[in-house]
Amino acid sequence: MPRSAPHPSRPRRAAATALLLVAALTGPALPHATAGERPARDAGARGGGSEKELRRALAELVAAPGGPPGAIAVLTRDGVPRVYRAGTADTESGRPPRPDDHMRIASAAKAFSGAVALSLVDRGALGLDDTLGQRLPHLPEAWHAVTLRQLLQHTSGLPDYSRSPRFQAIVRADPRHRFVSRRLLEFAAPDLLFPPGSRYGYSNSDNIAVALMAEQATGRRYEDLLRERVYRPLDLRDTSLPSGFRLPRPFLHGYATAPGEAPEDVSEAISASGAWASGGIVSTPADLGTFIGGYVGPTLLSPRTRHAQRRFVPGASEPAGPGVNAAGLGVFRYETRCGTVLGHTGNTPGYTQFAAATPDGRRTVTVSVTSQVTLDPALLARLRATEERFVCALLEDGHGGGHGPDGGYGDPAA
Repeated sequence: MPRSAPHPSRPRRAAATALLLVAALTGPALPHATAGERPARDAGARGGGSEKELRRALAELVAAPGGPPGAIAVLTRDGVPRVYRAGTADTESGRPPRPDDHMRIASAAKAFSGAVALSLVDRGALGLDDTLGQRLPHLPEAWHAVTLRQLLQHTSGLPDYSRSPRFQAIVRADPRHRFVSRRLLEFAAPDLLFPPGSRYGYSNSDNIAVALMAEQATGRRYEDLLRERVYRPLDLRDTSLPSGFRLPRPFLHGYATAPGEAPEDVSEAISASGAWASGGIVSTPADLGTFIGGYVGPTLLSPRTRHAQRRFVPGASEPAGPGVNAAGLGVFRYETRCGTVLGHTGNTPGYTQFAAATPDGRRTVTVSVTSQVTLDPALLARLRATEERFVCALLEDGHGGGHGPDGGYGDPAA
């Protein structure tokens, strides 16, 4: 039996894990962070600090009560990556995390659905003002006026399918249940939560609808569109959208953690089919950094479409990223004390993700940790402060770079 499966001799822990899985798929257990919140940080800190300080920040995150067993950050400037890491990729082997380790990227997958949809806007196959009623008339009539633009910006008002009691009951009973991903919206209530475009409201339903609109416009499966419109142009060789619970090898093991308890491996405890275009993608730190640079930069989208993408409204990603958050089309703006980056975050059982790039796409940073730190307010605050340190290091002029181990990745932690 895989270690990620609940063990018969641990019924109480198995029940807790099932509840964790439901919480993960329905959004963070914490109140939504407001767009103006900033993470806690050291008073007077100006930049990201030295490489030693960056390593220490990751190590302190791992060492915190209930902290993740492992963490890895990849900071890339003009094609030159640097790797920072702490803890282990697997508590059994003790080996360190690597940039080619697979991992669940959770809601960072929403940026991928944004990339597919906006590339189709560039081709004229989709329009930002196309409505659900035009493209998917079988969906509830109350949704018909919702536009692609509103879906991508989370201003649609669509209720979140993952908060449905029926969906949650299925996950609680069988976390590995294989959903029919294209029917996930059937779990959502038929009425809107608010008039389309009237305010921001993060919903996992939005990106399911985006993928379905892309399929309707092209007659192609979303998985094929990802390969054609994103993976191949960016040469992403270790990124995929599975429908089951298995992860490609090697992978960063993800854990359920709690202060005073041994970490429980939940890497393969859930089926990606229940998240699909909203959070099911598996990638690596290396590929995720390449993607966010290509998506934010000029590689995938035309200047006109990128201009539309960057019309922001107040709204935080989930979990909130560093600094002041604002929502664009399939991307978030993070205004930190050191400058602005664009990207996305994500969290799911065993993993919390942050990926961002400078507006020109030439500098990227990813921070990946092997637990769902959003379930602990203190850990989330520490993670956001750590993410901001790496953003500041990314934006500093003269930050060191070089090549080294890990297939050409410089590794100051080695």
